[in-house]
Amino acid sequence: MRGQVLTRVQPKAFQLLVAGRRIASVTGTNGKTTSTHLLAAAVREHLGADAARLVTNADGANLHYGIASALAKAPKADVAILETDERVVADMIAHGRPEVLVLLNFSRDQLDRNHEIKFLGRAWRQALEKAGADGPVVIANSDDPLVTWAAGAARRVVWVDTATTWMADAALCPACGSLLTRDNPGPDAPTGRWDCPGCELTEPEADYVVRGQGVQLPDGRVVELKLNVPGKFNVSNAAMALAAASEMGVPTEAALTGFKTVRSPAGRFSIATIDGNQFRLVLSKNPAGWAESLPLLETSTVVLAIDSVAADGKDVSWLWDVEFEQLRGKKVICTGPRAFDLAVRLAYAEVDHEISTDLVDALRLASVAPQPVDLIATYTPFQKLLKMAGLR
Repeated sequence: MRGQVLTRVQPKAFQLLVAGRRIASVTGTNGKTTSTHLLAAAVREHLGADAARLVTNADGANLHYGIASALAKAPKADVAILETDERVVADMIAHGRPEVLVLLNFSRDQLDRNHEIKFLGRAWRQALEKAGADGPVVIANSDDPLVTWAAGAARRVVWVDTATTWMADAALCPACGSLLTRDNPGPDAPTGRWDCPGCELTEPEADYVVRGQGVQLPDGRVVELKLNVPGKFNVSNAAMALAAASEMGVPTEAALTGFKTVRSPAGRFSIATIDGNQFRLVLSKNPAGWAESLPLLETSTVVLAIDSVAADGKDVSWLWDVEFEQLRGKKVICTGPRAFDLAVRLAYAEVDHEISTDLVDALRLASVAPQPVDLIATYTPFQKLLKMAGLR
């Protein structure tokens, strides 16, 4: 709301507020919020007593309004670590002139809003071309062909092999449309190296490489991350944040120390007590995110909460690209306004489930057995759960 008021009073509020700061901008389909928290924590650790110089949009408000709102609260902060929506990247490059731009990944998300992910990749590439020698240093995920193609226009790129396992949105070459090939995994390419047989686009040699729970640095050393957020995808996020922190002048040890302070970025992976029972809250909103979240489930009872308002993406056809078959044998409760869409998908996956469209009733169903429950939700139910648990 603050940002909306600002831009109503001063239409150029975004442009004015991003100008004149050292900016690291973090964008991509998945992992923006956590990566921003990790990078901000690294920079904050490095600044020490001068940490007040840092401003970040920690709650994940990443559109023009949210970024303007965060910056307006810290007019004297000269260092900004900003989560940036994919469609705001071009304006950020043009007006904020970020020192570092972190390009995490591309996958289908909010199909009613972002009809084609290549459209976004093209916009990033064009913005970097236009910026030329004044553009940012790009930290790019070398495992993602669309990110690689978009980053190819940057003045300098630091490549990170994130050991990405989600390939369903990276079948075709973004440059020529040929079917990409991928060779067998090896010591220098943990998930295999992709290549386009129709043009010169190929997976670049990485400067940073994810190795299990650690990261191999450009000098060949492997450092253990020891994160307090779960999942292989967060190891990938941390690798990207580590490369970005280095470009911002943060020593590796300071960055690793800062990473340890990140536990539940904007409520993700929070352990919340609701109606007397413990729930671990996980946010997932597209097939790639669910593919990473489902293997994390540890409890015998699982609640899945699905909505389809603007913040979640109104098109829920992506449910059919999630391997819900992994949930067989668990007690599954589906809830939210699109619970019946989810129930149909679960029926085809042969997953036994109960339906309760009311979130509160679903939590009561899950609380029958006094044991912890994993709860995966799209954005709107997730925010409601945080409020119910007093975390927002």
